[in-house]
Amino acid sequence: MQNGAHGVAKEQPRLTLYIILTTAFLSLCFLLSLSSSFHSSPPYSGSNGIRPDPRLFPSSSKIAADTSPPSVAYLISGSSGDSRRILRLLFAAYHPRNRYLLHLDSLATQSERDRLALTVGDVPIFRAARNVDVVGKPDFAYRRGSSPMASTLHGASILLRLSGAWDWFVDLSVDEYPLLTQDELLHILSYLPKDLNFVNHTSYIGWKESRRLKPVIVDPGLYLVEKTDMFFASQKRELPKAFKLFSGPSFSILSRSFIEHCVLGTDNFPRTLLMYLSNTPASLSNYFPTILCNSNLFKKTIINNNLLYQASNDTSKERRHQLDPKEFTEMVESGAAFARVSTFDDAVLDRIDHELLGRAHGEVVPGGWCLGDSGDNRSLCSVWGDSGILRPGSGSERLERRIVELLSNDWFRLHQCIAE
Repeated sequence: MQNGAHGVAKEQPRLTLYIILTTAFLSLCFLLSLSSSFHSSPPYSGSNGIRPDPRLFPSSSKIAADTSPPSVAYLISGSSGDSRRILRLLFAAYHPRNRYLLHLDSLATQSERDRLALTVGDVPIFRAARNVDVVGKPDFAYRRGSSPMASTLHGASILLRLSGAWDWFVDLSVDEYPLLTQDELLHILSYLPKDLNFVNHTSYIGWKESRRLKPVIVDPGLYLVEKTDMFFASQKRELPKAFKLFSGPSFSILSRSFIEHCVLGTDNFPRTLLMYLSNTPASLSNYFPTILCNSNLFKKTIINNNLLYQASNDTSKERRHQLDPKEFTEMVESGAAFARVSTFDDAVLDRIDHELLGRAHGEVVPGGWCLGDSGDNRSLCSVWGDSGILRPGSGSERLERRIVELLSNDWFRLHQCIAE
């Protein structure tokens, strides 16, 4: 009887290991499928073959394309109840040259998703530019685990298929907000090499080794439709020796060439890393920095700054609050292109809209493409022209100073992929 009990005890670790390995294999198959398939909402913009309004893009010649401003592809994500925040973020970050993909995860109802698509379809400039789409079949993303990484790669693969014209990729959540207009951002990006990647990164692991890298988990967001507890295995694994791990915040500004490398490239390392991180907590914060810094092709293109402002007292548990004048000035003068606003109340966002973006409630941010009369009762952007005309303001000067600081005196090369 004792021998039988001993045999059952020996089988338990094997059974647990079998479950983990099987789930890891299924997770990998799911992740790899993202590069070859996607689902989007019924087409109302950009997906039904109807060309954009020629007034926004008056010339399609190669000469015009070579001298035109760059373009940014935005994945804007939220969850149940976030439709209003997604729309506000879309209006604040909108430009006809850019591409936008809106994603409400599977915690949101389909009716909420449909209402979002209908609202977007009712905005005249979105219909004219045909550059906003809504994901119809959503992903489910836990804050921890590999499902956020899967969702980001899913969105990136859709944006690659939707348009071949954009130059940088930005994954925005409803917790982020722009601090300058898109005219100002595109103006500065037009002077930069299009292979640059703005990614905070470090090889220093510290406490993350025991809490985020060695634990083995199974993320139910990859294979279940409802929210359940994360599964943690009792075993832990060693850190990899075949490559060096780097980590950083999940927010980054990534070049199109790097996104193509991760989704479509022939180098197998992005897929190898997917398999390794599929059972790792906070995988998204490790994925892009590790690929960049282990690639001879891309490690010289990384700038160790993601151009995101985050208040020093910003924590996920802190209640929403106002910024005092000193904090607001510090945020503006940081030269950041975006800010994490998860703890800011609507009054702070209203001030950003009014003082930094010049945006009225329910309207997109005015740019050089807006031809409306300021004395008219209608919106400035109710009449539009060439989207290649940019009218940058003081925001571009702040961002320029920040970029110059990052590129001067070889600062960015001295902070690239340092092994600590």
